[in-house]
Amino acid sequence: MPNKIFHTPPLGNLSDTPQALSSQATSARVATPAPKKRKAATPKIPDIPMPPAYRVIPLARYNGASTASGHGDKWRTQAMRSHRVPTLIWFTRGQGRFTMSGVTRGFGPHNLVYLPPRTMYGFEPIGQISGYIVHLPQVNEMEWPEEPLHLRFTEVIQQNEITGLIENLAREIDNDQPGHDRALALQAGMISVWLERQMSVMPEYELTPDASRRLVAAYTALIEEKFHETHTVSDYATALGVTATHLTRACNIANGHPASKILADRVHFEARRMLKETDLPVKDIAAKLGFHSPAYFSRSFHKATGVSPRQFRQSC
Repeated sequence: MPNKIFHTPPLGNLSDTPQALSSQATSARVATPAPKKRKAATPKIPDIPMPPAYRVIPLARYNGASTASGHGDKWRTQAMRSHRVPTLIWFTRGQGRFTMSGVTRGFGPHNLVYLPPRTMYGFEPIGQISGYIVHLPQVNEMEWPEEPLHLRFTEVIQQNEITGLIENLAREIDNDQPGHDRALALQAGMISVWLERQMSVMPEYELTPDASRRLVAAYTALIEEKFHETHTVSDYATALGVTATHLTRACNIANGHPASKILADRVHFEARRMLKETDLPVKDIAAKLGFHSPAYFSRSFHKATGVSPRQFRQSC
């Protein structure tokens, strides 16, 4: 099935700016050729290593308890971000609001969310939540849906089936017996088949977005491609063939936030992740995220989070 929601026109190289050329006339003498200006070297910044192919993380870890400094891990759930692999989120208890591809919906117990790779999302729980976040590899043997899904299960048998499949995968991840890799692939394959079967009997699983929500889905998909290159809403609006005002109006309809907040959330989630999970200097993180200078990055980060990059890193 073609991926309709996430198809967007090419953005092009938004970071390129034309350089004005000038020359000085010389009359009385022949000018000495000016030395060639050395091009500023692009910093070689190491990529963050990929995590293990199979991961099962209890959702209780994401309940967002604050630290003494007031900077807890709520940013890990509420800020917009994405994963590089197919991801399942299985809520067994609790409720709240979930935003994926720019569309906000409510979730409750026994709700399953499927996120294709690089689908922007965030969720805001109300009170305590339980369940699992499951990261799975993108391999040919497992056919994952191309678009995000939100399924609500009322039948106990369905609830027990997916919980059992996830718990079996988690046990195998911790296992070190012969055939470990093959067993992991088989367990993940069973989850893939189970999800396909649920889709065949639940015709209401799709998000069926209207025009505004389709535009916001395209916007968030484009951010995932270009957030490390450009940080202006007007650039994205131009690439999508709309005005910045129209794009912001669509974002407010879809999830209650302007386009600028969605973009800033995504950029600064990545900044916080790198500050917490790597030893990269702040200047390298700024360069990796497309900021023109470390000072500008620090001001932007402080505006978004209330603390400087170094203060955030020290509080982790």
